[in-house]
Amino acid sequence: MAVSAQSRARGALVGLAIGDALGMPTQYMPRSVVSARYGILERFEPAPDDNPISRGMPAGRVTDDTDQAVILGELLVEGKGYVDPRRFADELLAWETRMIAAGSADLLGPSTRKALTLIAEGMPTDETGRTGATNGAAMRVAPVGIVFPARPVEALVDAVFQSGHVTHNTTIGLAGASAVAAAVSAAVDGASIDEALQAAVEGARHGAKRGFYFAGGDIAARIRWAIELVRGKGEAEALKLIYDIVGTGVATQEAVPAAMAIISLAPEDPWRICRLSASLGGDCDTVAAIAGAVAGACHGVEGFPAPVISALEAANPDLDLVGLADRLLALRGRASILPPTGKGPATA
Repeated sequence: MAVSAQSRARGALVGLAIGDALGMPTQYMPRSVVSARYGILERFEPAPDDNPISRGMPAGRVTDDTDQAVILGELLVEGKGYVDPRRFADELLAWETRMIAAGSADLLGPSTRKALTLIAEGMPTDETGRTGATNGAAMRVAPVGIVFPARPVEALVDAVFQSGHVTHNTTIGLAGASAVAAAVSAAVDGASIDEALQAAVEGARHGAKRGFYFAGGDIAARIRWAIELVRGKGEAEALKLIYDIVGTGVATQEAVPAAMAIISLAPEDPWRICRLSASLGGDCDTVAAIAGAVAGACHGVEGFPAPVISALEAANPDLDLVGLADRLLALRGRASILPPTGKGPATA
């Protein structure tokens, strides 16, 4: 039975959150520890006391990956496709203030934190993200893929740039975010897993033409390489190769190819894709969030077990991912990256 665009849009955000919440207790832990303690995660788990970032968080709770995607999504809806960079920065700072007040150690990533510091010092927002090469833009970009069509890819990359340059205005950061947005957008239009992965490569290739140059491996090439690296391998061997060779760190050129490689391991099962990703170790909540967003968009929200979605909703009662996905989808094909006034984007 055909999967509707509405189900695919919902699947992108719900899948992102499921991957994020699965990886919450295992984030930044070595793979050896994760494997010994959990094997392959079967369910949402509470954060262990020895995880300095997420300890104290209950099972199923999402992290900054989902929270930032929601912030971006709401701003896209508010601006009908346009995201004011100063407003985005203010919202991110307000979110971190709330997290600190709640005693959370899961705060803004290094690229975002540096960019917001530069904004506070008076630097124009078209320059604040010039060193942002970590995976923060890629982890939160799924809403852009829901709002903006996959074709022409140049226009989609323009939207990725407009919505993310305040923190990640580099060739690598934008290539990674463009890869994820392109895969999600293609999936909303009905792409299969293989087609979405191809779209990711194309998106990365075009995204790498934007932003300030930042030295590092080419994202498009690394996505293709990572997928080929695990092709035909058994699951255990493939996961080891991804962790040991592709990498699961905060660098965009590790996290995004790792996510795409894991998607290729279980193309028919988005729930298993999220479980495998979250069981990797390293920055695995982000790898799982990216993989979950793409796989969820390909299969639709029904691709995830209903009890898993119910548990996610119970653990995060203030999240309305389905409603946000519907509002984002309503903009598809008629959104603009220009501000409602028609003036150019703010730069200071």
